[in-house]
Amino acid sequence: MLQWRNESDGIVAKILNIPIFCTTQNAARLGATVPEITSLLPTDETAKTEVDKTAFSMMVPELQAQLPTNPTSALSVIIVGIETHICVTQTTLDLLAAGHRVYILADGVSSCNAGERPIALNRLAREGAIVTTSESLLFELIRDAKDANFKAIAGLVKETKDETKAAVETFCKL
Repeated sequence: MLQWRNESDGIVAKILNIPIFCTTQNAARLGATVPEITSLLPTDETAKTEVDKTAFSMMVPELQAQLPTNPTSALSVIIVGIETHICVTQTTLDLLAAGHRVYILADGVSSCNAGERPIALNRLAREGAIVTTSESLLFELIRDAKDANFKAIAGLVKETKDETKAAVETFCKL
């Protein structure tokens, strides 16, 4: 979903009021998160939405401290990121083990070794994650064309349809 943005409407997460959290794997050794991602993060000083980590799961204490603490209400979490077979997998397994509902956007995850990606996505689906596409999830979230956010979401879908189509077609080949 990080690709879904335009200048007039902002990003989908802002339109739908979805919080964004980002972790960077060992920035000192592997480099910082790219500006295309960090520019999407909220600038609210009270919440640390970007966390540097060495663990492969993003469920580190610094990020967990930002999540709601009510143990009886499960979160719905949307995952995008790199190294599907490592960080995405371990994060998803941790979230599932904690009782959360996890959506993995197939057109929003990758691996440096393309063959690892479909194996990881199949495993995560068997474990209980919902593997879907960004467009499918967007319309699932708004549910009805009468939703107040429909026009903004439909505009973003139309504006990014070529990029989304290319991403889905590329990933379906892997």
